[in-house]
Amino acid sequence: MKNLNNFEWKEEIENDPNAVILDVRTDDEVAEGMIENAVHHDIHQPQEFMAALEKMDKSKKYYIYCRSGSRSQQACQIMNQMGFEHTHNLTEGFSKWDGSIFHKI
Repeated sequence: MKNLNNFEWKEEIENDPNAVILDVRTDDEVAEGMIENAVHHDIHQPQEFMAALEKMDKSKKYYIYCRSGSRSQQACQIMNQMGFEHTHNLTEGFSKWDGSIFHKI
């Protein structure tokens, strides 16, 4: 797992055309907006979350965020234990995100 601040996160994603952005927040939190191109899998729904992880390509680079950086760090640890090679945690989370966001319709 690699911890990244906002600047580092944006820079790495811009230079990685195969980056997978993973939002692990709740549905209520996602209603506030998401980082562009993110895939949502709520870590508080453990069965669904683990089932989603099982289907993911473990060799890709994953950029994971939550509201404050804690749940995303936990998600990175789980993914690393499952054999994911490249996980990146947004240390301050969505609450401090200063990049573009979008709202699900």
